[in-house]
Amino acid sequence: MNRPARVLPVLLLAPLLLTACGSEKASEEVSEKASSTAEAGRPSGSPGAAAPATDAGELAARAQAMGVAPELVYVTEAPGFTLAQQSVGVLGDDGFSATWVDGDTNALLRLAVDRGTITADTCPEQPVGDMSGEHTTCERDGDAWYRTGAGRHEYALPEKGHVVRVSAETDAVPRDVLRAAALAAHRPDAAETDRLLPSADPAPASPVERGDLPRYGDGAPDNHVDMGG
Repeated sequence: MNRPARVLPVLLLAPLLLTACGSEKASEEVSEKASSTAEAGRPSGSPGAAAPATDAGELAARAQAMGVAPELVYVTEAPGFTLAQQSVGVLGDDGFSATWVDGDTNALLRLAVDRGTITADTCPEQPVGDMSGEHTTCERDGDAWYRTGAGRHEYALPEKGHVVRVSAETDAVPRDVLRAAALAAHRPDAAETDRLLPSADPAPASPVERGDLPRYGDGAPDNHVDMGG
């Protein structure tokens, strides 16, 4: 009578152990699948992804390769506008210029940064959007100047030794959008620098050899003629 009593708990325990093992394995599989799904669904630009490493030295190298002073490189943003990469370039001697485009309306926002200053006295003398000879009106708006002229309007923000300007056609971009874009102008961080400025390709260490030139002489055609012609 005692033998069946000792066997029964063992028989009952075996299914429980099998069930527990199966649950643990299933749990591990679910966890692995969830991890794989989360990794596959993560955007490449999300905080979980590795961001491009761009330091101040990289910004300086890229800017100087374009002929732009690194301290004059700025970036901005506005809802619906994206950077027109081909517009990025030098302004004047070593200033910076770039344009953002609205994909729906094709409206343009131009960011321009150049050396100089702007005051109540000099504001009317400086044309809006480089349109010389046009009348310019100026209105103080906080630390910035709101300027209109030649069918364009602009926000100009004086900084130390330079002025940041964001301009657009008056009929294409509302003033509040222009103001927000001007106030959003800032020095680019590492990721923004990587998107904004082209890479600074190093110059060749030595002249490139051409295989179509003779070893001697300059390769000019032989125009020698005999006597008589």
